[in-house]
Amino acid sequence: MPKAYLPLILATALANPGSALTLDLPARLLGQETRSEVPGSYALPTGPFDGTSVPARQVEGALDQRAYRLDAAGVTTLALLAPLRDQVRAAGYEIVFECEARACGGFDFRFNTDVMPEPDMHVDLSDFRFLSARKGTEAVSILVSRSGGAGYVQITRVTAAPIQAPAVATPVDLKDPEVSYSGAGPGQAPGQTAEIAAALDADGAAVLEDLVFASGAAALSRGDYPSLAAVAAWLEANPESTIALVGHTDASGSPAGNQALSERRAEAVADALIRTFGADPERVSADGVGFLAPRATNQTEEGRQKNRRVEVIVTSTR
Repeated sequence: MPKAYLPLILATALANPGSALTLDLPARLLGQETRSEVPGSYALPTGPFDGTSVPARQVEGALDQRAYRLDAAGVTTLALLAPLRDQVRAAGYEIVFECEARACGGFDFRFNTDVMPEPDMHVDLSDFRFLSARKGTEAVSILVSRSGGAGYVQITRVTAAPIQAPAVATPVDLKDPEVSYSGAGPGQAPGQTAEIAAALDADGAAVLEDLVFASGAAALSRGDYPSLAAVAAWLEANPESTIALVGHTDASGSPAGNQALSERRAEAVADALIRTFGADPERVSADGVGFLAPRATNQTEEGRQKNRRVEVIVTSTR
């Protein structure tokens, strides 16, 4: 490694002090963010994106995840990763999996793995490297990328941690509830499904508020989704109409990555509308606009959550 890149400024002690892993970062530190959970869990990638998902092994314990921004102008991602890989090996870890951007699966790998959000951790979808390693019950992964004059390193580590019972136990009676269907789904108040039909009639558009996607994932999580049932019912009641499902993201990540993610989410919703709710595929289209049409600020997590959505738009009444 060239001498210009040798100032190793920060030693990072990850996870609990009793099982510390100390790593020297390969450039001067500009900023860092941390996230920890005790107990926590992490899907440790063990292979590249296989066309459906990223193979992973679930590990549980004390989770410590840190993102570092480094003064690394001109430093390649290999130069960022190599010294960290050598230190992990020297600490007794066995490398389970290692890849570079295209071999990892590019966009699909990035958005199917646990990555801290922008601007804490920046990932150039065409220029990143990743490795995962194990030592006994411990696991560690390192993701590196770069942008302009900065390098980015995310280190995730899970160490053993007992799951402690709460100090005070509260008994609950789990009787079978009396259920009356309200037409509401996750995150949706009673009556909102009726509001979708009214909005399509009055405004030609509605936000499907109850849809659930895993963070960074394009696949629609399993659920009843009354909003899709409402859209299907509206299509049945308006046989001359066609609709478009339009995906939106927040401003985290690159324009190309967000555009692709928004399109794939819209396609996933269209597929569910057609396969599960029987909508005519000739009357349903899907598209995405990335982060170009926000409905709230991207400066807060609440605003970013509002911007991550899929809308239904009436495209014709032929």
